[in-house]
Amino acid sequence: MHIRPAAAADADALWAILEPVIRAGETYPLPRDMDREDALAYWLSPAHEVFVAVYEDGGRAAVVGTYYLRANNAGGGAHVANCGYMVAQDAAGRGVAQEMCAHSLARAKARGFRAMQFNFVIASNERAVRLWQHMGFAIVGRLPGVFEHPTKGFVDALVMFRDV
Repeated sequence: MHIRPAAAADADALWAILEPVIRAGETYPLPRDMDREDALAYWLSPAHEVFVAVYEDGGRAAVVGTYYLRANNAGGGAHVANCGYMVAQDAAGRGVAQEMCAHSLARAKARGFRAMQFNFVIASNERAVRLWQHMGFAIVGRLPGVFEHPTKGFVDALVMFRDV
């Protein structure tokens, strides 16, 4: 697997990853009925540097994950990075998110960011919470009941942070 900057030609592959995550409504605070155009505009925002994880097998390449990197805030907070990650459903549990996180930390450092902060990690997304902790992120805040999960009701979101 390798990670490269996203290109316009990746739009279909990006939508194939984004749509099921958005429709499930379990891990991102995005409208579950968000259409392709709005989802791609959000993910490919000019403020986002977007990457794709590509798995190659026998000369065939498939986009299996994507992430964006951006400044978490402007002005005095612009030295802290923020990322969003999504993995294709059929690639879950294969280390894609971990590899993208490692790549994003290196990229953030190369861009001069001093830290990375995740503002809204859904606490019921235990796999992601464990992965981010494994990658060195600490839970520095808990926002009680701020995310309406489609099956679990109102759940907490976590603020996670680490230096780069």
